[in-house]
Amino acid sequence: MSPQSKRDMVPVVAPRYQTARREEKSRILDEFCATTGYHRKYAIHLLNSAPEEVSQFKGRRRGYTYSAEAVRVLAAMWEAADYPWSVRLKAMIPLWLPWARNHIKGLTPELEYELLEMSPRTVTAISKCPSSSVTAYATLVAPKTPPEAAAP
Repeated sequence: MSPQSKRDMVPVVAPRYQTARREEKSRILDEFCATTGYHRKYAIHLLNSAPEEVSQFKGRRRGYTYSAEAVRVLAAMWEAADYPWSVRLKAMIPLWLPWARNHIKGLTPELEYELLEMSPRTVTAISKCPSSSVTAYATLVAPKTPPEAAAP
């Protein structure tokens, strides 16, 4: 039985299960478990839940709160600082802001505030900054040499 047909079966069986008496519930549950292959406790959960609770996917509630300009400035600082990992980059932002004011065009006080408010996890997520500087070096900076050229 396909996963989709198992999901389609829940709204058909659930009303009958919810209105049944105890003995009938046991029989309905046995049939449902035999048909779908679900464990009893999971089947009870599905049959007692509202149909929209079971089938609906709750996606991301909100988007990122940082502007594209802030991401651009962060990427420039990350590159200029020789690709540190996100926690170090976050700690370096206050120290690098004077440099950034002179070298990065379009840096406003609002962007500075955005940069200072970012958490290290957010820095990793929005800048695609790897969590390890070794990874950053290996993937972005290190030259790609064929294995034959590396062998003596």
